[in-house]
Amino acid sequence: MFTITKEVYFCYGHRLMNHPGKCRHLHGHSVKAAISISHDQLNAQGMVCDFADIREAVEVFIEQQLDHNFLLHKDDPLIPLLIQQNERFLALDEHPTAEVLSKIIFVYLKQQGFNVQQVVLWETASASAGYRED
Repeated sequence: MFTITKEVYFCYGHRLMNHPGKCRHLHGHSVKAAISISHDQLNAQGMVCDFADIREAVEVFIEQQLDHNFLLHKDDPLIPLLIQQNERFLALDEHPTAEVLSKIIFVYLKQQGFNVQQVVLWETASASAGYRED
């Protein structure tokens, strides 16, 4: 099995409602997403796929949905205020954790036809969370 990994970077704001620590407050992250794609055979050019193909597919999605966006749980009481102030946000069915965001990116790329093995989201230089399907 051949595997390649492409890293992409973006920023977002969020909060985790009902979190017992400081993550319950509004805050933001500059993150790295490491996207691993695999295939059992290489293409005619000797690649799993072109890194640029991954970048193009994921950057459009990230720019439209996640980058410089405020990510909230759909029940967050801040949503009406954000609507009133015409602020950008994305309401999620799940809490906007690094684990959930890695799954969102994974599912999107899988729908785009990539054989995604794993997406790991680095929230800080020393903390990451990932999603893969076994």
